[in-house]
This record gives sequence, structure tokens and C-alpha cells, in this order.
Amino acid sequence: MTSLETEAAGVRDARAATAYAPGRTLPLRVEIVRQLKRRRTAVMFGLLLALPWVLVVAFSLGPAPAQQNSLRLSDLATQGGLNFAAFTLSVSATLLLVVAVALFCGDTVASEASWSSLRYLLAAPVPRGRLLRQKLIVALGFSAAAVITVPSMALLAGTVTFGWKDVRLPGTGEVIAATAVLPRFAIVVGYALVSQLVVAALAFLLSVSTDSPLGAVGGAVGLVIVSNILQAVEALGVLREYLPTFWNTAWLDALVPELDWSGMAKGAALSVTYASILMALAFRRFRRKDVVS
Repeated sequence: MTSLETEAAGVRDARAATAYAPGRTLPLRVEIVRQLKRRRTAVMFGLLLALPWVLVVAFSLGPAPAQQNSLRLSDLATQGGLNFAAFTLSVSATLLLVVAVALFCGDTVASEASWSSLRYLLAAPVPRGRLLRQKLIVALGFSAAAVITVPSMALLAGTVTFGWKDVRLPGTGEVIAATAVLPRFAIVVGYALVSQLVVAALAFLLSVSTDSPLGAVGGAVGLVIVSNILQAVEALGVLREYLPTFWNTAWLDALVPELDWSGMAKGAALSVTYASILMALAFRRFRRKDVVS
């Protein structure tokens, strides 16, 4: 090899070395497109968008409430779009939204492992920390979109079907102007997002710990089921307040005449604490995981 050829080869090697930048591997747009192309993404968002309209049909076909002065949230659901949106969020947050969040966060890494494509991503080479961070950001983004979709579509469906009316509060029966409640409804949706962080973090931890997407999703959903069961055991006393689902309905305190932050503050602090610990464990677990075996 002549000196000229040697110099040219050195230039090519230098360009190849400078072309690789760990911070440019696996861009967010690539991961977003990959998740959008997944069939389960379309199916899940289809269910979330359809749920409010299914409930509208159910209320339309069913008999009117036996007690017109009932103060239960279910009996007040047809008294305006905001009431309907609050009811839809209350019935979906306990299971459907949990499944959606667990699906987006629990399937993201485990599915790559089950397809044997995870090792090729790391061989790209994509740094492990960046790969996990990019997937977590996208998974949380889709989870947030899922949580926001339900009350937003419910507000639209309820307003179209039952009209834009003032809000009648469950329990007390007090009436508050819809324009005054609408900003608080944003607080309700925001708190629903925070309360689902525990599910997202546990599903993500299980996703990096197993090659079975179903196991990761099912494990996170199982946590919520067990927590709800323990929550009903009054013998636990104040210990129930440390369960991840205990404060999930604290958003109702935003729909009272005097906004009460105490329950939502406790629930948000507990959710963020659990989520931070679980996510830290997920990154620690993935850095030490043997993805070849």
C-alpha cells in the first residue's frame, strides 16, 4: 500500500470515527414511528376513543335513574359534558387506563427481547442508558396520550349528547358554573397522569427484566388489582395510605367548591416516589443484564 493509499484510509477511518456519536443513536422520531406502526397501538387507542361513545349509547338505551335527586357520580353523568367526562374518567382509571399504560411501558423493551432484536439494537451500537431512556420517553408519551384521550373524548361526547351545562357535584349536589370547573378539570387530568406513574414504572422495570411482554404487562396490572384488594382491608389502618392506589380518586377534591390539595399532594408525592425508585431499578437492572443469553 502506497503512502497515498495509507493516508486515504486514515482519512476514511477518521471520518467514520467522527460520524459515530452516541447521542445521535436511536432518535426519538424513529422509536415513535416504530410504536405507531404497532397494531396494539392502533387497537388500544381505538378502544380509548370508542369508550365514551359506548357509554353514551349505554346511557341512551338504559332507563333513566330511579332517583332523580341521586347524588352518585353515575346518576349525574348525563347532566352535562363535564359530569359525563368525570364519570368516564372514574370508571376507566381503575382498569382500562391501567392496562393502556402497562401495555405501552411494559411491552417496549420486552417485545424487543422476545423478537431477538434487542441485541442488534445494542450492537448498532446504541448505549444501553440511551436506548432505555429513549424507549422510556416514548412509552411515557404514549401513556400520557392514552390518559388524556379518554377524558378529552368523553368531554366531547358528553357535550354533544347531553349539552354544556353547569356541574352538579356528587355527594353534596351543589352546582358550580361550567366555566369555573373547566380549569379544574385540567388539574383532574394532570393528577390522573401522575397517579399512573407507578404502573408505568413497574411495567417498565418488568419489561427490562423479562423477555415476555405479556408477563410485564400482566405484572403491572396485577399490582393494581392486589393494591385495590388490600385497600379494602380496613384492618390495615393507616398503612393503606401507602398503597399505590389509595389516593387514585383524590382528583375528586378538585371538583368541590373549595379546592382541596391535601389528598392530591399526598398521592402525587407517593406516586412520584414509587416511580422514581422503580425506574432507577430498571436502569440498574438493564445495565447489568446479559442480552445475549
